[in-house]
Amino acid sequence: MKQSLFVLGLAATASAFTSPAIPSTLRPDTALFGGARGGATTLTGKTETVTIVKELLDSSEMIITVPASGIKVSQMQTLRRSLPEGTTVKVVKNKLMSRAIEGTDYQAAGEMLQGANMWFFIEEDIGGTVKSWNAFVKGAGLGETHSILGGTIEGINYDPEGVKTISTLPSKKELIGQIAGAIKAVPTKVARVIKAPGMKVARAIKLAGEELEK
Repeated sequence: MKQSLFVLGLAATASAFTSPAIPSTLRPDTALFGGARGGATTLTGKTETVTIVKELLDSSEMIITVPASGIKVSQMQTLRRSLPEGTTVKVVKNKLMSRAIEGTDYQAAGEMLQGANMWFFIEEDIGGTVKSWNAFVKGAGLGETHSILGGTIEGINYDPEGVKTISTLPSKKELIGQIAGAIKAVPTKVARVIKAPGMKVARAIKLAGEELEK
């Protein structure tokens, strides 16, 4: 029973991590949009920015924000090349970000709209994105001024330590692998325990459960 609940829990988690695909024109592997402060210069440009951000939010598992000021164009190119596939980095003006997150699961992120922010829209690989950012700021000598400010997932804001903890959790692909492995292992482990000579039913069930929990 415990193993069944465990497998179902993993399946539910993997399902929660699954997000709808987004056209490549809206979510390149990595991208930067807007001016130095993420501001569109025309009404049409602002409207398009909000639309694009909403599309990114729809397909993101998590968003993370970091300081945007003081980063050179050449450094940004280095950062873009280091990010995992499916992660988009975008400088967004706070007013436009506020419009984009309104009514979405990321509305709570409004509490972090202070100063010049750069956002990571993460489709799946949270751990890889955080690792890339940390390596980037270390190499650029920005570690003391450009730490992660926070992140939002499933309507909840997390501080830097919370983001760090989440980044260590299994990715969607890893969860699927764990589920597949657990399901494949169940018949073999149960059969091995139950077929043990002289084994009483109650004892066999107990040992089978312990095997499945490993």
